[in-house]
Amino acid sequence: MSQNTPQQRAKQPRTALAGPYGHPFHPILVTIPIGTWVASLIFDIIGLASDNPEPYVRGAWILIVIGLIGAVLAAIWGFLDYLQLGRSTAARRTATIHMALNLGVTALYVINLLVRLSADDDDEVSIWGFILSLVGLAALGLSGWLGGKLAYRYGVRVADERTQMEGFR
Repeated sequence: MSQNTPQQRAKQPRTALAGPYGHPFHPILVTIPIGTWVASLIFDIIGLASDNPEPYVRGAWILIVIGLIGAVLAAIWGFLDYLQLGRSTAARRTATIHMALNLGVTALYVINLLVRLSADDDDEVSIWGFILSLVGLAALGLSGWLGGKLAYRYGVRVADERTQMEGFR
């Protein structure tokens, strides 16, 4: 396959900052918002069942803040990979939906944080924040499925089969 095809270009890093060939940084960074936002939901559930929800309420919004920082970082590195995709390709269309969903989820978590911080006290779990977390995580799951499709079906930023053979010798 020629180096100039859209498929081969999508496997290459746009810049060294995007991560080396076959090992992009974007998938590493997405673990931050995913992990912290799932943990914030778990803190909400524990807080709902707890006689003293205050530490879980505070922990949940701190985790949301950490997730927002991670989401911004993941978006920057994801955009570097996005720029390598050929226009009018299925991979580009899928990546555009993936990116739009992630930006929407990030905006939803900003609203979620503001709802939580506007509460009068930290003595109870914000039901609206809890609902926003459920919706956000559902959308994030769909976006993650699309991200998996980009990597595992379309091979975006995945080393070619010749390089992959090194692991099977």
